[in-house]
Amino acid sequence: MFASSCRASSNRRRLAIAALALVLPALTLSANAFERRGGAFEPQRAPHGYQRMEPPRGVELRPRQFDRGYFAHNFQARRGYRIGPWRAPPGFVYRRWGYGEFLPRAYWGPEFVLADFWLFGLDIPPVGYEWVRYGPDALLIDLRSGEVVQTVYDNFL
Repeated sequence: MFASSCRASSNRRRLAIAALALVLPALTLSANAFERRGGAFEPQRAPHGYQRMEPPRGVELRPRQFDRGYFAHNFQARRGYRIGPWRAPPGFVYRRWGYGEFLPRAYWGPEFVLADFWLFGLDIPPVGYEWVRYGPDALLIDLRSGEVVQTVYDNFL
């Protein structure tokens, strides 16, 4: 019994060495090809068939003042965007939130923040506020309290 297990272990070792012998030359070749190109990666080229979307100028300059009169609205989206599935927190039941209500913390965590809000026709949020996706809706949230300060219903299909 002991001899057969030693033989099996020895066979496994031989197979592993043979596999390494096959893989190591390929790794060396790819490393040499990388060095021949100057040791640097090429910059990614523009997508074929369309122009890459860039953030608009000034999008990183968020307003320091919050103008409640400007933001305090519940809008219906002019159009819907398809951006993939939305994963709801446990126990989720959809409801429409309106400005002035307080969204529970579970619904405005980092996984729900719309960092590229400008792609979806949303206003630049002031400092301390973020757009979050809540099912099909986009909600502008006060990050200190969770207060909804603006909604865009049906922004996502």
